[in-house]
Amino acid sequence: MQAIQYVSTRISPGGRVEDPVGIETAIARGMPPDGGLYVPTSLPALPGRVFDPGPLSYAELATMILTPFFPGWEDGSLRAILEKAYGSSGEDPYFDTPEIASLIPLDGLDLPDNPPLHLLELFHGRTCAFKDMALSVLGGFLRESLDRMGEKEPILVLVATSGDTGSAALEGLAAVEGIHTAVIYPGEGTSEIQRLQMTTASLRRRFVAGIKGNFDDAQGAVKRIFARAARGEGPLAGRGLSSANSINIGRLLPQIVYYVVAWRALVARGALGEDRLMHVAVPTGNFGDILAAKYAKEMGLPIGRLICASNANKVLADFFATGVYDRRRDLVKTESPSMDILVSSNLERLLFMASGGNQKRVTSLMRELASKGWFEINPDEKAYIADFSSGWCSDASAKSAIANVWESCSILVDPHTATALEVAIRDSSMLRPMAPIVVASTASPFKFPRACLDALKGATTDNGGAETEKDDDGRSSTVGDLSLAQALSAMTGCSMPEPIGALKSKRILHDATIAVDGVEEALADYAREKMGARP
Repeated sequence: MQAIQYVSTRISPGGRVEDPVGIETAIARGMPPDGGLYVPTSLPALPGRVFDPGPLSYAELATMILTPFFPGWEDGSLRAILEKAYGSSGEDPYFDTPEIASLIPLDGLDLPDNPPLHLLELFHGRTCAFKDMALSVLGGFLRESLDRMGEKEPILVLVATSGDTGSAALEGLAAVEGIHTAVIYPGEGTSEIQRLQMTTASLRRRFVAGIKGNFDDAQGAVKRIFARAARGEGPLAGRGLSSANSINIGRLLPQIVYYVVAWRALVARGALGEDRLMHVAVPTGNFGDILAAKYAKEMGLPIGRLICASNANKVLADFFATGVYDRRRDLVKTESPSMDILVSSNLERLLFMASGGNQKRVTSLMRELASKGWFEINPDEKAYIADFSSGWCSDASAKSAIANVWESCSILVDPHTATALEVAIRDSSMLRPMAPIVVASTASPFKFPRACLDALKGATTDNGGAETEKDDDGRSSTVGDLSLAQALSAMTGCSMPEPIGALKSKRILHDATIAVDGVEEALADYAREKMGARP
């Protein structure tokens, strides 16, 4: 088999197809110069050992699955990076459970006509969200890629976040020398705890700022900076730039692993039928998490339906129901802010697959989206994505799911996970064949205590809507979500994760809010001050 390389989903404005690149270039660049996304030239079959029930550590399994995507890294480089992140030994492991991703059956739910549901807990990393699963290794991938390319200059990693990616990138890249991390988040579009995780991060090699806009504005600003720099335009031209968003293929590939972990756990429990099939349900905003499940399925993992769950910003649910992607609607602020997205970047990679790798076709669709605000796929493309189901639920329905799971199973879930659960339950009686549903549990409920308390007792404290304040020492106040997290712990008896409890004593160090059109210049000012003159 020919070694995997990486190509863009698009053609250049002049109609030229960029040459394939190696994994090092794809990771270091983050995005191709033509504005598309890097995708592998092929998806390898999962190694046979994956289907053997014998025990494997998470790092061992990840090495087996990811090695074909990293040709030339078989010298031990890839394994060392994965072992460092996913190993459970050492004084300060990155994850608080040796399983890394735990599969929890929801046996208490009374669903007689529905298949069994299992939660895949992906929030046991240092920032308590699923983004840790990949960002714990991306720093190592990026450093190794730069070293193999002979790049010695410092690099600026740009991150647009709807809440969780920012803190996970700040944590995951913190110890990687030569890498600076710049995080842009919607100033009014995250939970207070998500915001505190970013704004209390150390100043060393970090830039964090809220913007006067939403996540789509932040993501658009980052993409424009990449495009302008690739053309030699703007104050960041000539700088080494990369991304920690799931637009970076190095962020997406590690997410394949935990679906394999979930399937192996079901096999070990004897929970699968003769066809050994499972379905997956994923709360979806930028589409990377569920795309990783699609990759796993294409690589041979027995996955049936891919249930794409949306909140009130149901642009993806509408797309899978109709074949029309239409962002011409107002963004709704919800209790599941990481899904408050109208332009789902990773959908472009699915369109590339659905079109048979037709870069001209994907370019045309993306131009339609940019110019008209919508596009429609053709019948062949619709047939390719027919294994996706979709649905959405309101905040009220998500809170009902939180209460139901707590009352039935004594398990606390966050509003994103609850959204996927609610959609999965609605869809599950129609699933054929009947098989277990693995629901991606993407964040700790203690990151969203307000919604959880509302669900469990119907109301929060009087000051529940308070913004973060600072006392005379500059320390974050506990009048908002931190005090609610403590109340949630007291009510349920569930322990608050240490990284969230530690926020109480941390100082806010990043308090800037900037206009969307000022992002590029603000980042250029940071680069000039902290990274020196351009090479």
